[in-house]
Amino acid sequence: MIRKMNSKQLSYIRRNFLVLFLGANILSPLPLLAQTWPSKPIKLIVNFPPGGAADQIARVISLPLQEVLGQPVIVENRAGAGGNIGGDALAKSPADGYTLLLTSGGLVSINPAIYNKMSFDPAKDIIPVAAAARVLVFLEVNPSLPVKDAKEFIAYAKANPGKLTYGSPGNGSSPHLAGEMFKAMTQTYAVHVPYRGAAPAMQDLLGGQVNFMFDPGIGLNHVRAGKLRLLAVGSPKRSQLFPNVPTLSEVGLKDFDADTVFGFYAPTGTPVAIVTRLNTEINKILATQVVKDRIAALGGEVAPMTPAEFDAKAHEDTARFGKLIKDRNISGD
Repeated sequence: MIRKMNSKQLSYIRRNFLVLFLGANILSPLPLLAQTWPSKPIKLIVNFPPGGAADQIARVISLPLQEVLGQPVIVENRAGAGGNIGGDALAKSPADGYTLLLTSGGLVSINPAIYNKMSFDPAKDIIPVAAAARVLVFLEVNPSLPVKDAKEFIAYAKANPGKLTYGSPGNGSSPHLAGEMFKAMTQTYAVHVPYRGAAPAMQDLLGGQVNFMFDPGIGLNHVRAGKLRLLAVGSPKRSQLFPNVPTLSEVGLKDFDADTVFGFYAPTGTPVAIVTRLNTEINKILATQVVKDRIAALGGEVAPMTPAEFDAKAHEDTARFGKLIKDRNISGD
């Protein structure tokens, strides 16, 4: 005869089962995969074309990462659909630690709001591993434009509605949202020209095919060479590289902030031990002066975080950009 247990007895059994379960897992060896990882090359997907901010950050970090892991880290560019093609490739990869993704924050905090259909769910199919860099955006114009500073540019945009064009790495990218933020806050109108990445957009800015761009840092050498004119920083604080260049907040666009954080992701189900190892090693790499300097040369700054902190940052950005996306009816389709 089976005797029915009361609630206190059930609670006692559950509590002791949990203690035994956790104890067994703590005392047991790590899964064999985590113990032997990595034993072969690691593929690092970059969901934007070569030459852009994501690609450059990936290559800055991949070299020291492969040294500490003892295996090649092979960068593979899988661009298109605002980063969704590369994101989908990661989501459909085995969760064994041998496929990672380096992407902008927009993949998880912006794309779900602007694409009606995605072939994967960033909230369910991929997990944060480590943040890499906070990327600032720089308002740059082709020197042929008759403006010398941000205030003159705003006045010119107001006086010439619809005549200015601006490039971006694609619909929903942080430079695109920076442009829409600028138009909303200045009550101006300029035509958005989306590209398949920041590098081709920058080429057309240099060639005068578009008038301005919110640059994620790849054009700063052209600024130094006088081929582009830097008017302002679209970030909460000034850039250390150009301390005399004001933020857009300083010229009247209060709280203008189009920064985003780039970082590493893995397929959901990747062993915690592997994610922890990667996070630890990447954060150590970010602490080295050579990497700090190379990220700074791109106009950004290293952003070491735990996976939980990186995930919280993505949620913060989702809330920050969500109203703008809705108000401006921004779509990636």
